[in-house]
Amino acid sequence: MPDPKTRTHTAWSMQRIGKRFGPWLEVGNGRIDQDGMHLYLDRLPVGGFNGYVRLTPKGSPPPMLQPQRPAPVGDDADELE
Repeated sequence: MPDPKTRTHTAWSMQRIGKRFGPWLEVGNGRIDQDGMHLYLDRLPVGGFNGYVRLTPKGSPPPMLQPQRPAPVGDDADELE
């Protein structure tokens, strides 16, 4: 039986660059058990931590970045402003 204190998840936080969000950075690890969630952060993104932390199973890649919405092009662009 595995040790109940083994950390099974990686903690990720998105670094903010200017007004947009940049890459996901590994900021720590944790585990989830019957007592709840235990999170250990050993670093934070510099210059833009918004408090959001996402856990993924250990060994899995960082979460996919959400695509940025493209700017409107053409005559319809004026109607949206």
